[in-house]
Amino acid sequence: MSASRDSTTIAAMRELDRDSIAAAHARIAPYIRATPVLEADGADFGFPGRRLFFKLEFLQHAGSFKSRGAFNQLLTREIGPAGVVAASGGNHGVAVSHAAMKLGIPATIFVPTVASAAKIEQIRENGAKLVVGGERYDDALRASEAFVASSGATPIHAFDQWETLQGQGTVGLEWERQSPGLDAILVAVGGGGLIGGMAGWYAGRTPIIGVEPEEAPTLTRALEAGRPVDAPAGGVAADSLAPRRVGSLMFGFAQRYLSTVLVTDDAIRDAQRALWKALRIVAEPGGAAAFAALASGRWKPAAGQKRIGVLVCGANTTAVAFT
Repeated sequence: MSASRDSTTIAAMRELDRDSIAAAHARIAPYIRATPVLEADGADFGFPGRRLFFKLEFLQHAGSFKSRGAFNQLLTREIGPAGVVAASGGNHGVAVSHAAMKLGIPATIFVPTVASAAKIEQIRENGAKLVVGGERYDDALRASEAFVASSGATPIHAFDQWETLQGQGTVGLEWERQSPGLDAILVAVGGGGLIGGMAGWYAGRTPIIGVEPEEAPTLTRALEAGRPVDAPAGGVAADSLAPRRVGSLMFGFAQRYLSTVLVTDDAIRDAQRALWKALRIVAEPGGAAAFAALASGRWKPAAGQKRIGVLVCGANTTAVAFT
């Protein structure tokens, strides 16, 4: 790494650290849930001698971790009469519309046609103006940027703003208090806001493994290239884990602290069924992706890794697929 690149990255990292995440947690605490951790015997899942710690973030307001970043954004940004605008595959839109409703702020949400019906319904129920168009997240993002230019609304990015990263990092703060001494943590990756925020909190003290669908290897491709690059944006979790390009703000943290594994769509579906069968957890595909890495064997814990954290990050779906 060149000296100039290293100094730039270090300067950027000062915007996301344990102090800024702790401040974000204090700020949003009145508006979010401290989601529980479910401890399970690894033997029940084919891993004898290990304990699994499922962080049930799908129980968060609006059905995913995204509410943390949304509230941190809305509580720290200057917002004019046009309100806020967000582009989303679904969960970020649900979270921003929920936070805006609670805080009395107008919101306009752009989602692509791939967004699930469950997420679209929740955005509408939260009272936001909803615009559906384009096939993927990037299409919705471009449309939202045009709306910002014409309306003066405040943009709330799904993953590539410091306020979002700090808010998502509070998952790590909370989890470490609940489950100290984890030997490894599995986290699904879309644009990188969640895993980037968590990398900012743990800062290498605990290995964090990013899990991506084979059809949306956003962070994997970026790490291979040494910079954020475009990647395929398909698969069963396309409405939550396929933004095409990982965020630039989190990338320095990824290079220092993260590794990735890829899982198939079939492994994600199997993980959804396994979570339902064993724990009665209904997770959307993106929410089950982290567990898919462990259950499918794509990621295997090392001999000394006895306490494994698995983040179940979203449940904005229906139970139909599990019956």
